[in-house]
Amino acid sequence: QVQLVESGGGLVNSGGSLRLSCAASLFSFSSYTMGWFRQAPGKEREFVALISWGPGNTYYADSVKGRFTISRDNARSTVYLQMNSLKPEDTAVYYCARAMTATSISGVDPGRYTYWGQGTQVTVSS
Repeated sequence: QVQLVESGGGLVNSGGSLRLSCAASLFSFSSYTMGWFRQAPGKEREFVALISWGPGNTYYADSVKGRFTISRDNARSTVYLQMNSLKPEDTAVYYCARAMTATSISGVDPGRYTYWGQGTQVTVSS
């Protein structure tokens, strides 16, 4: 069974930084696009960032562009989300997810991601 385990969440002041990690196992990590999503209380899950298989092309939601950086280490089967200049509106549970199909770009639709981690809470105080 595919496993995705997030870590690195916590409480931080506005303007601070956090680095999330997602350790993957039991699939060919380098062959899949990986995404980060978040869900705030009372809101739908929303796309944050993705990084493709192969060349590692990245794409970000407008709300985090210039502040967040997604990266991957295929040797460690881990995807990261470096979050800088955090704002209170970034407060949410953050999830990593694996694309539905190998060697494809799943885009921003959560429905195109098959496996999800348990989530890690990020809270930004004002």
